[in-house]
Amino acid sequence: MTQQARLAPENAAAFLPEPFLDWFTERGWSPRAHQIELLARAQAGKSVLLIAPTGAGKTLAGFLPSLTDLAVRPKRKPGEAHRGIHTLYISPLKALAVDIERNLGKPVGEMGLPISMETRTGDTPMHKRQRQKLAPPDILLTTPEQLALLISTADAERFFCDLRYVVLDELHSLVTSKRGHLLSLGLARLRRFVPGLQTIGLSATVAEPDELRRWLVPQNPPGGLSELITVAGGAKPDISILDSRERVPWAGHMARYAIPEIYDAVREHRTTLLFVNTRSQAEMLFQELWRVNDDSLPIALHHGSLDVGQRRKVEKAMEAGSLSAIVATSTLDLGIDWGDVDLVVHVGAPKGASRLAQRIGRSNHRMDEPSKALLIPANRFEVLECRAALEANYLGAQDTPPLLAGALDVLAQHVLGSACGAPFDTDELYGEIISAAPYAGVDRQTFDRVVDFVATGGYALRSYERYAKIRLTKDGKWRISHPRFAQQYRLNVGTIIEQPMLNVRYVRQGRGASSRGGAPLGKIEEYFLETMTPGDTFLFAGRTLRFEGIRENEAYVSNATGVDAKVPIYAGGKFPLSTYLADQVRGLLADPDQWKKLPEQVSDWLRLQQEKSVLPRRKDLLIETFPRANRFYMVAYAFEGRLAHQTLGMLLTRRLERAGAHPTGFVATEYSLAVWGLEDMGAMFRRRKPSLAELFDEDMLGDDLDAWLAESWLLKRTFRNCALISGLIEKRHPGQEKSGRQVTVSADLIYDVLRSHEPDHILLQATRADAAAGLLDVSRLADMLSRIKGRIMHKDLERISPLAVPVMMEIGKEAVAGDANEMLLSEAADDLIEEAMGGA
Repeated sequence: MTQQARLAPENAAAFLPEPFLDWFTERGWSPRAHQIELLARAQAGKSVLLIAPTGAGKTLAGFLPSLTDLAVRPKRKPGEAHRGIHTLYISPLKALAVDIERNLGKPVGEMGLPISMETRTGDTPMHKRQRQKLAPPDILLTTPEQLALLISTADAERFFCDLRYVVLDELHSLVTSKRGHLLSLGLARLRRFVPGLQTIGLSATVAEPDELRRWLVPQNPPGGLSELITVAGGAKPDISILDSRERVPWAGHMARYAIPEIYDAVREHRTTLLFVNTRSQAEMLFQELWRVNDDSLPIALHHGSLDVGQRRKVEKAMEAGSLSAIVATSTLDLGIDWGDVDLVVHVGAPKGASRLAQRIGRSNHRMDEPSKALLIPANRFEVLECRAALEANYLGAQDTPPLLAGALDVLAQHVLGSACGAPFDTDELYGEIISAAPYAGVDRQTFDRVVDFVATGGYALRSYERYAKIRLTKDGKWRISHPRFAQQYRLNVGTIIEQPMLNVRYVRQGRGASSRGGAPLGKIEEYFLETMTPGDTFLFAGRTLRFEGIRENEAYVSNATGVDAKVPIYAGGKFPLSTYLADQVRGLLADPDQWKKLPEQVSDWLRLQQEKSVLPRRKDLLIETFPRANRFYMVAYAFEGRLAHQTLGMLLTRRLERAGAHPTGFVATEYSLAVWGLEDMGAMFRRRKPSLAELFDEDMLGDDLDAWLAESWLLKRTFRNCALISGLIEKRHPGQEKSGRQVTVSADLIYDVLRSHEPDHILLQATRADAAAGLLDVSRLADMLSRIKGRIMHKDLERISPLAVPVMMEIGKEAVAGDANEMLLSEAADDLIEEAMGGA
């Protein structure tokens, strides 16, 4: 049933026990209509999706069914066995689970409810996890990975036998990744333990609610939908874009030009939360703010690579309201309720309208008060993106990504986990997994191939005993073939594949890696630290550190001073530009009437582009060609995000090579793609050898894509991740951990064997699907090639255009193989700008 919340607060007495009514009355509050509506539907045995704006009390709404049920449950009698978990709360973030325990504990304590509540995350000590298994709390606040571990134990059915509700917070964030696939399989297992299990999904930002409604209920038979309650309204946010007195850069991602103005904003507010898109940006921004912090304001740093102790310290300081500013990545994106945050600053473009809405909702975390946000574009194209995101937010537009079919490497992990818990029958397990929405379309043949993979490693690997992790017994059930496989499964469970990391630990300066380390600071990617020599300096954990050396899986550092510190580059932290925002940016470019909303220096830039070249129409693709420094350039303004542009660049250079253009390199940004070579591509296009229509034909996603993938490193990198998730390769073993290099060597060897001897191996199938959906963004590229058919604009210029300057400033960062050597541009950025501005 789809509807707005309709029960009035005065109906509360029909559904709320007396302690709850008294608690609301004593505070002069009334329960909101949607909270009572959700409670009523849950008490009627329904699963429900609640979509409500930030500050609407979603968390209390989601827990009211559990709290009211537990409040009237008879007390456990002396000598009676411990009951199992009553409610499972699942969060995408560890910090959110901790925050919910804090916020929910207050009303539970004030009402004197006999309810126990605990968290269980990767940060929870082992002794506490063991105790939770023996004496479970009523409400367990946990993560998808911990659920996978819990259902893989022999006593899982007993542990969950009393489970009534699963509350899924920030559901839109959980379901769009492999973590969501693993979680959906975990829910399917819980429903087998408890057929009447109810789910409650909470979300603030949803583009397609029905996708989430299907996800919340069994899909065997398919088509089931949960109930839906939507809450309209909420105060419109107050969002502005910095109109800087400084010159906005043409390129770059750090926004250093705006540091004084960001600091002024921090100084003018009580508590400011500053979001960035990557951990390296967080480190840089934190350092820059401290550099100008003449008032000695308390400013903190929070990101996923920091030691848990440091993160918890920051969270406690936020809770106490003792910080003026917190620089954060996506670790504080979701749900965290710190009402004292009165300004959110987003440094760099948000890349998505829904992401921006999520982040600015952390300010004035109350439904009836407007969130206040300031957007700081890092370059001129980001000014356009910020404007598009701002207008999308006011319109209430959502651009959460569509849900993908369940990944087969995740299914393999779940099959192994199932055997770790108890022997399974394939017919029963197949019926269970297709009840999970992401896997509803998996056919029996594919499922059987996944089971065979877990049992043998596949045809090419079946002679190796170490890949035979389950075996079929006389009773027709699959069992774990050796206890060590269960142990390794539990050490390696999960779908988050980080780049190989090293622990960072203090030592005294000059002592190197030979001495015993001191306090831990966090973790950094192995490849970054391996480029360093002792004495090099870098920024991390808000400090300038001196690199002393590496021993095993730890890097040793000491305190250092200096401004020439290197900044760690963290892989995977950058979000792609959403399709919705890309379309809005194209529309903004094509409509001069909209330019008055932009800072003068940016609107002047677009007017100059119009004068020197042309601006693309909304649905068109603009191609500019021009000579420079004895080389010839082609710039394509596709506005489809860096991933799609990188794939396009690889494919275009293959085609240009065949056409005789001798391409020597390409570079991709979020907004455009530049290819350079030895032949005049403008002249070639004028002669139609090749024509632009041929060059950008959709058939490039056929043989050209297959040929490139066969030669590239990308599939190997993707296969490595699939091999880790599926359990084919284990990173962690009892008492030891493989280095990133060891994992990569193992994965590469297996990949080469499978490519040669079993090219249709189930894991290669999973790898190709991953690459197409993720690193290559093939579907988005296909949509673009279809859209621009017959709509390509070519402008053959004598010199670089103003619009081309940003991508030209990136040149030299990627090269492709060809008949000629790559030439790197040595001219300074100012020379590029002067050239683009000059001449007719």
